[in-house]
Amino acid sequence: MGFHHAQQVEALNERLSSLRDIQVSFEFFPPSTAEMETTLWHSIERLAPLKPRFVSVTYGANSGVRDRTHKVIERIHNETALQAAPHLTLVDASDEQLVALAKQYWAQGVRHIVALRGDVPAGQPNPNRYAADLVSLLRGVGDFEISVAAYPECHPEALSAQADLINLKRKVDAGATRAITQFFFDIEAYLRFRDRCAAAGIDAEIVPGILPVTNYQQLLKFADFAKIRVPNWLHHMFDGLDDDPATRKLVGANVAIEMAKVLAKEGVEEFHFYTLNRAELSYAICHALGVRPSLGA
Repeated sequence: MGFHHAQQVEALNERLSSLRDIQVSFEFFPPSTAEMETTLWHSIERLAPLKPRFVSVTYGANSGVRDRTHKVIERIHNETALQAAPHLTLVDASDEQLVALAKQYWAQGVRHIVALRGDVPAGQPNPNRYAADLVSLLRGVGDFEISVAAYPECHPEALSAQADLINLKRKVDAGATRAITQFFFDIEAYLRFRDRCAAAGIDAEIVPGILPVTNYQQLLKFADFAKIRVPNWLHHMFDGLDDDPATRKLVGANVAIEMAKVLAKEGVEEFHFYTLNRAELSYAICHALGVRPSLGA
């Protein structure tokens, strides 16, 4: 490492060590087995002392998944001090059903919802309602904090990047208070997208979604489905580690920490972590960003 580069790294680390206002949130998914449920709650207990702004729980079109989501949200709300934010989708639900569910959440004390169109089941046509419609519907029920999705590399179904940006503005204009991005590894793509959002008059925070990588082959499947570019340097980082999970974790943590540091240097003050129900890497990244348990927590 050259002397000049070492100075840059030291300066960056010193800047990060002085940060006190970085906010984080975590995403979980409802478990389908007793073993996965144990893992989920261990992860929630591990991350709770970091005092995240909220924790979200995903929500599928299948009614069984929806029921599990409700149970996880209810338990988080009743047994922890965390703010639970359920995902809510338009797919396979009428406006009347969505209003009833939103009223139920409001009565339970839930004040934050992640509003999404949802993935359309195979063989079904795209719905003629969009996330902006769901945001408007929620605004008619209560004064929810509403997070929506954003796509730095464009939604795979969007006609163009500009059309995708216009759709995000519709969601914000309808009352969304935050946009959480799809995960990405191209930092420049995120920064360009943030600039385009500002130029379009989108005044909501554009929170980067961070996916700590533990299973690289699984990541490639996620990225292919969502049309996310996986850069060559990331392929190189994980090359030869398919049968070495311990090293994969170390590499995955390092990649995410370096990304988060660069984003923090660019003024990002809030991060959303796709935990896949595992706490270790998200906890380590938060630690590197200076997000740590309060004394006595």
